[in-house]
Amino acid sequence: MITNTYQMGVDIGSTTGKIVFIDSDGEVVFSTYRRHNADTLPTLERMLNEAQYNLGNIQVNMLITGSADMGIAEKFGFPFIQEVVASAEAVRRRFPEVRTLIDIGGEDAKIIFFDETFRPDIRMNGSCAGGTGAFIDEMATLLNVPVTELDRLASRHTTIYPIASRCGVFAKTDLQNLLSRQVAKEDMAASVFHAVVLQTLATLSRGRDPRPKILFSGGPLTFIPSLKQAFLNVLNIDKDQVTTPQHPELLTAYGAAMAVSPHDRTYIIQDLIEALHCQEKDIHPHQNRHKALFESTAQYALWEDKRKQQKIAHIDSESIENCNYFLGIDSGSTTTKIILTDKQGRIAYDYYANNGGNPIRAVQTGLKEICQRFESRCFLPRIARSMVTGYGEDLIRAAFGIDEGMVETLAHFRAAKAFDEKVSFILDIGGQDMKALFIRDGHIQNIEINEACSSGCGSFIESFAAGMGYKVADFARLACSAKSPCNLGTRCTVFMNSRVKQALRERAEINDISAGLAYSVVKNALHKVLKITNTDILGDHIIVQGGTFRNPAIQKALEQLLGKPVICPDIAELMGAYCAALVAAGFAQVPVVTLATSFIKFNEQPGFKLDRIEYVYKSALGMMFMDALTNMYFSTIVKKKQKGATQACVDKYLKTFMNSSFPITKNFLPPVLEQAVKEINKIETFPQTYPKVEIVGEIYAKYNDFSNNYAAQWMMEQGIEVVAPSFFEFFAGGLVGIVHNVKTDIKKKDAMWYISILGQKLSRDFLHQFDEIMQGFREYHRHISIQNVAKNAQEMISLNHQYDEGWLIAGEIASLVKSGVQNVLCLQPFGCIANHVIAKGVQKRMKGKYPQLNLLLLDVDAGVSEVNFFNRMHFFVKQAKESIEENQAISHQLSAISD
Repeated sequence: MITNTYQMGVDIGSTTGKIVFIDSDGEVVFSTYRRHNADTLPTLERMLNEAQYNLGNIQVNMLITGSADMGIAEKFGFPFIQEVVASAEAVRRRFPEVRTLIDIGGEDAKIIFFDETFRPDIRMNGSCAGGTGAFIDEMATLLNVPVTELDRLASRHTTIYPIASRCGVFAKTDLQNLLSRQVAKEDMAASVFHAVVLQTLATLSRGRDPRPKILFSGGPLTFIPSLKQAFLNVLNIDKDQVTTPQHPELLTAYGAAMAVSPHDRTYIIQDLIEALHCQEKDIHPHQNRHKALFESTAQYALWEDKRKQQKIAHIDSESIENCNYFLGIDSGSTTTKIILTDKQGRIAYDYYANNGGNPIRAVQTGLKEICQRFESRCFLPRIARSMVTGYGEDLIRAAFGIDEGMVETLAHFRAAKAFDEKVSFILDIGGQDMKALFIRDGHIQNIEINEACSSGCGSFIESFAAGMGYKVADFARLACSAKSPCNLGTRCTVFMNSRVKQALRERAEINDISAGLAYSVVKNALHKVLKITNTDILGDHIIVQGGTFRNPAIQKALEQLLGKPVICPDIAELMGAYCAALVAAGFAQVPVVTLATSFIKFNEQPGFKLDRIEYVYKSALGMMFMDALTNMYFSTIVKKKQKGATQACVDKYLKTFMNSSFPITKNFLPPVLEQAVKEINKIETFPQTYPKVEIVGEIYAKYNDFSNNYAAQWMMEQGIEVVAPSFFEFFAGGLVGIVHNVKTDIKKKDAMWYISILGQKLSRDFLHQFDEIMQGFREYHRHISIQNVAKNAQEMISLNHQYDEGWLIAGEIASLVKSGVQNVLCLQPFGCIANHVIAKGVQKRMKGKYPQLNLLLLDVDAGVSEVNFFNRMHFFVKQAKESIEENQAISHQLSAISD
């Protein structure tokens, strides 16, 4: 007979499941902790069986918590408590001396600050899984050691190296660099933990210092002592300032058990176990699904046969002759590819392998295999010429004396032409990077790459396959048999994990999840990276490349979404190396000219000459002219009386400028601008004052309407005067950075330093001439030079922060506030980009220095919800309008007093 009732807390998080039972005195009588490998319900059942075996068929009151438990609560009607609330409850009840809780889980991290009245200030990661248990697992995999070994290694370290932890793609790059330098694994392991600490504190504390006593919880901080020690080192605290529970990994489950009300529903353990076997309430079982990749096994077989026809000729090992061969090497971020061809372009040998962070050793291994392959022919291949491309181009070329190197994107283009001379679009997806080439009339017109996120790349699929216990090839085959692929969206890995968990909660089959991920890879490329709304621009001759397309489900998903067939070569993952071998054999050069703001020469084209000085001169003048035109446009359009008048006037000058109807010189442009000022001044406007909002942030996000949800247009429709930052000064900021680096002894004086000094002087002269003309504009406001922007930035941040926009964002915001613009919208592609981290990092300092500042930082990548975006925009605009109304009211009061 059951007499005692226990309190049970269940915590099923992103990677692990935990159960805690406590008695009426609050003492733990049973607990367990285990990984669930995305199999949440069977894991919960096993834990309940284990509890029943140890405690008997007891009676319990329970609460469940955790990111995966929410779905279980929905399905079975179990009572639920939010995990942060549960953790705070455990601290409040049992550890009242604690003032800071730092918790790291499988995919999430949180810091809770408690004041003297135990009111919690909760900080959680939202848009990035960097610095969590999943991140540590990924780094351990890259180092080819189990996580437990990572801890043992770190305990013996001597040196800490900088490693980015905001995103796996950055961290992998840094770690592979250390591997190639043969840095001790002990130091790399400790550097990983150090990076996790910095990520957690930078993104969650945001200016608030963790104060003792501190409680560390969560699996990683429990089972990896070196990680906890890294926190102590960075925070400069000793163990006496830390509260350590007996089982920190169970804190959230313990808090859920403590929070159980005795008046809640009572359950019998056996009844709970049986309930998990009952027919579950199916929540929207087949809504929001994609079309099946293949309607039948027969259709898949036919498609696969056709796919295998896209082959490059190979030389049979028996027919290899003692003649000239050509070597192509593609040293990628995660893999190394080698191809040997004869003069006809036939493949005599190919090699593909993970470089394990040591690209030199990977190439050595591949070359040794070539020698072994030819040993039976009694001669070694005579390499007439060699070529290298890819991430490790410079390193491999220097290490092995390779004849030439070539730009990676150009290599993939030339290889694609070997399969289809009329190629119109190339999509290459590798392990960590993605490239898209738009071709017109046989020439590259545009190149797009992913710059700051690896979601949707090969490692993305590998991570999910491994997390579910499958090899990538097996995971791909499951996708091809899916009947109802899940629509998982285009989010980055941390959000995709949530989508996958949701699908698992809805009892989706693994093959439907695999197929859904294949769709997500393609949608990520098309919509998030390339931002394509009309797929007609891709043409009808599409070629896909890269190791990711070894997965047939991804190629088929692309065909489904485009509604047209695509070509996937049988050497998709080897195309860079194949092209390098072809070019080494003397294939015709394809002229591709790249214009860049640096003076570094690459991809020189014989017979093509570019006057760089004239190019820079005209670009600078053109940007200054367009800045002035943009300034007048935004200052007038929201106030105009006649609809379309401002747009028509500005469009006239824009059209003549873009059509090169007048020369771009310092003598010709000023009179044109002067005429534009006169015409725009004639446009009738309303006299009222409008709130001003300036847009700052990442250059593409703040200037491109499509990328930022047409934020400028939306604000103008709300009666906001938009202030656009100077486009020219963005580039001039690079000159300031070069001079500052010399001033702070980071770099020595060189040619670029002298050019920067001269460039700043000339630009000041030109800007002064334009500014004198702009003084005739009725809405004139003084131009803020980049030197003043830099000076204002230095009040909050060092000018050594030069990656991406770096110090420019802080400087622009400070300059705006000083000039009277108190409302600033900061736009970034996504939260983990470097300059957004800086903007958030100095947010507290800016708010303290400029309390009147109304600042909104928004992420604007394709995965961000428009509802969330515009909800926050509405609140931001409301504050801007209320501020100007308050100022006007004060002004009226002062006027009345003076009268």
